[in-house]
Amino acid sequence: MLLKRFESLEDAATSLAAQVSAALAEAVSVRGAASLLVPGGRTPAAMFRELRRHPIAWDRVSISLTDERWVPPHHADSNARLVTTEMLAAFAAAAKFIPLHNVAPTSAQGALAAWRALAAMPRPFDAVVLGMGDDGHFASLFPGSPGLEAALDPHAAPACVPMRAPSAPVDRLSLNLAALAASRRLFLFITGERKLELIQSVGSRAWLPIDDLLSLREPGPAIFWAP
Repeated sequence: MLLKRFESLEDAATSLAAQVSAALAEAVSVRGAASLLVPGGRTPAAMFRELRRHPIAWDRVSISLTDERWVPPHHADSNARLVTTEMLAAFAAAAKFIPLHNVAPTSAQGALAAWRALAAMPRPFDAVVLGMGDDGHFASLFPGSPGLEAALDPHAAPACVPMRAPSAPVDRLSLNLAALAASRRLFLFITGERKLELIQSVGSRAWLPIDDLLSLREPGPAIFWAP
């Protein structure tokens, strides 16, 4: 497990943006196209604002989400809305964005449609950025969620799956662990002492979903932490 500590959110965001940018630029150089998956939330938004300033060949980059609430793209809680407003500007305005939310009537059908849409992205994903909640969830893989065990199966077929957080009655879409692990570079961007404690106490506390992510090898996640 590679843990990088920074003195501020801005420092962590700048460093992470540089690494993501380098991964995308390398992919464009080698195969002519690159793919990036990102989460929602306030913490990654700081990285989005840094990343969009990097002058790489964004017209060769496809971007999508690690997870999404089953809400329209203009909704205040939409991760797509966050990416559109915070990342798809400056140089990154030229990137192709593939949202997870779609016109399917249910989240279960929407998950299938979303995965079909992601087939247009170069594989394996060149960079996947994840966040983590204080409850140890990542993407929309929450403790106690129906279907969690299947979604965390590293040997399952990569997929987008319907999920729901036990504490919030909103349908969600999430890539499963197998899909997220099918990446060249995997990053975990977190802030705060609580999350650092969770990362450092794996094996000495009750199991949480994040433990399955941290157990991955090749690529294991590079963790970027700030207070």
